[in-house]
Amino acid sequence: MKILAFDTSSQALSVALTDGADLLGKIDLNIKKNHSITLMPAIDFLMKNAGLVPAQLDRIAVAQGPGSYTGLRIAVTTAKTLASTLNIELVGVSSLAAIAANVEAAGKVVPIIDARRMNVYAGVYENGVNTAKDCHTAFETLMLTLKDAPQVLFTGEIDNFRDLIATELPQAKVLENPERRLPNAYQIAILGEKLAPVDIDNFVPEYLKKVEAEEKWLETHDEAADTRYIQKI
Repeated sequence: MKILAFDTSSQALSVALTDGADLLGKIDLNIKKNHSITLMPAIDFLMKNAGLVPAQLDRIAVAQGPGSYTGLRIAVTTAKTLASTLNIELVGVSSLAAIAANVEAAGKVVPIIDARRMNVYAGVYENGVNTAKDCHTAFETLMLTLKDAPQVLFTGEIDNFRDLIATELPQAKVLENPERRLPNAYQIAILGEKLAPVDIDNFVPEYLKKVEAEEKWLETHDEAADTRYIQKI
């Protein structure tokens, strides 16, 4: 199965082409760029240099979230457009699962994405299996759930949390290889090959947290009685 996979859920952009477990090509960019401008040229460059045309693709696999609201919308919109236009399958993969899949370690692997104000998007994985549902939480709350775990490895966007980890969870380790902490479109393709395809029209990002504007709107509106914020706007 030939899969085009990509992730723009954070500052990093990652695009990969696979044929089964074989990696045909991959592009990674980890600088602040507008993903809406760089994603399609990266896909086009990779396809051409791999000697493939769009009609040869079997499936699109995309990072569904959590992560940057804008980045997720760019990736999901692009994925839905390509899958619909090419009439091929679409699957969504957890951004956190793809980061965790970069690591082979005993115990709990905890991928995190910095959600600002000492909050994170996080999951807990053991042997590739999600043992604690991906969530948005305060980092201190996350550490409390891990205090009795004998083996913990943090990965992902860890730089702002190193001191807290060292102080509050001295038994925990952090992954020092910066390349292995980045989103990896190859892992999205590998994970995505095992998933059942989704309905393209109803596929949406997994934000795990309302946008700040919606939260403020709900402070003065009854969510149960009113239409949803996005519909209202």
